[in-house]
Amino acid sequence: MTTDTENAHAVQPAIISYVKDLPNLCSLAGLACTVLALYFSIIGIYYAAMIGMIWAVAFDWADGLVARKMKGRTGSDRMFGGQLDLVIDIVSYGVTPAILILSYGHFDPLLLPIAFFMLAASAIRLSYFSTFGLSDTSKYTGLALDNNSILLVFIFLLEGIIPNTIFAGILYASALGLAALNVSQIKTPKLSGNPLHVVLLALYTLGITAIYAYKLL
Repeated sequence: MTTDTENAHAVQPAIISYVKDLPNLCSLAGLACTVLALYFSIIGIYYAAMIGMIWAVAFDWADGLVARKMKGRTGSDRMFGGQLDLVIDIVSYGVTPAILILSYGHFDPLLLPIAFFMLAASAIRLSYFSTFGLSDTSKYTGLALDNNSILLVFIFLLEGIIPNTIFAGILYASALGLAALNVSQIKTPKLSGNPLHVVLLALYTLGITAIYAYKLL
């Protein structure tokens, strides 16, 4: 005689079976871009890191767009995809910017509080969203984490244009400001849900990629 628990375990799909789900493939492609961004941040090739960061955002938006268009996805498909997206977000929008800040500052221990604050804000922000979701007006409470990368790759365009000491101060202050906004009570729209915003992000991604690719030459 089998119990309900045993029956539930018997029908559980294989872990790796979720990889073939197209939205999850988009999420994993974004994670691959994040790994590249982390690698290039650590070794100091920051322009390449910026390309990785913005493409991670592009794939993050793509997974949600694809998921909403697909038919026949089960509840477990959606739940797994949501959890995968959440875990990848903490790496893409929390760990990666923190490593960028540390690396640009030559891993000065004095920058550790900034890195911790960024990571803590990201973890708190994602935990809050996982618990409460969107507000009654279909807006985020606090600045959504993907905006961190979108804005940081833009701010980094100043690198090499203004003196390094001034740029470093702007970069660190921006990182702290974004982290504070992540856990604030401001209401921000869900940009990835608007087709116009998706087109604008695609153009922005291509533009940023072209600029930083040129800088790498």
